[in-house]
Amino acid sequence: MAADRPRKPVTKKPEDTTTPAGPERIQKLLARAGVGSRREVEGWIEAGRLVINGQPVEPGQKASVSDRIELDGKRLDIAAGAEVLRRVLIYNKPEGEVTTRKDPEGRPTVFDSLPRLKDHRWIAIGRLDINTTGLVLFTTDGELANRLMHPSRQIDREYAVRVFGEVDEAMIKRLSEGVLLDDGIAKFSDITEAGGKGINQWFHVTLLEGRNREVRRLWESQGVRVSRLKRVRYGPIFLPSRLTVGKWEELDQKAVDSLSKSVDLKPVEIPAKTPSEQKVHDRQRGKQPGSAARKTGKPRWQVDSSRPEQKPTRKPAARSSKQ
Repeated sequence: MAADRPRKPVTKKPEDTTTPAGPERIQKLLARAGVGSRREVEGWIEAGRLVINGQPVEPGQKASVSDRIELDGKRLDIAAGAEVLRRVLIYNKPEGEVTTRKDPEGRPTVFDSLPRLKDHRWIAIGRLDINTTGLVLFTTDGELANRLMHPSRQIDREYAVRVFGEVDEAMIKRLSEGVLLDDGIAKFSDITEAGGKGINQWFHVTLLEGRNREVRRLWESQGVRVSRLKRVRYGPIFLPSRLTVGKWEELDQKAVDSLSKSVDLKPVEIPAKTPSEQKVHDRQRGKQPGSAARKTGKPRWQVDSSRPEQKPTRKPAARSSKQ
């Protein structure tokens, strides 16, 4: 009897989302068109605010770009949903901004400083609370945003955190194995010491989900307090040290392709910037077009190409930032 041969691991093929085939779930269609995130659309459906061809939208209903879709009686422009436009920005969020499109209290939002788009809109990939600084990703592609945020994808987020209080090995072990919070068990997938002495110590911690204030609540469950918190990585994308607080950069094709691959999406070609868009981008970066690439020979973004089991080693960038 022949010996059993080891089975080859099954690998997912990237999905082609460039040309939608027929009707699809209305949440997906509107997200791709840049009208709103899937979560927002689901809220509109539950509230009865969304109508398709004169009839209230039901959960799970499908639609296409040829349908007439209205929100609060106003017809939505969903022509952009006919094809995928996948642009991605990285933004270094300052303290005091909220991660929402409009704030009822009138506080500044992360969208205030972003470049304007004619037929699409930026979708925030994940949130940071008002007192947390660092990396926020924005995209025009609702499907990419949804996959990067969905818990099933296990996309890791890395934070530089300064903890005020005594931290011992037993505490680190508990935070790594799991702690019961109000919304269930939570834990850090990785904790690395990053400097500091006494009761003020820096750590780099990694999460595989994005619950509300999860990093702070995990540390607080151990009787210590987070005095500074900065996100430094989301999936394969690092916050580059050159990107100052309150500034943004647009990722180039190679970086966007890497991000797409991490959630099993096929690459989509980024359209060339118009001259006015290029001027805005260069002015935001405060440099001549392409100067960084010419001087260093390196891309203007950073991608973690290591395997999942390899831990990135970084200095706590939050120390030099105003937070």
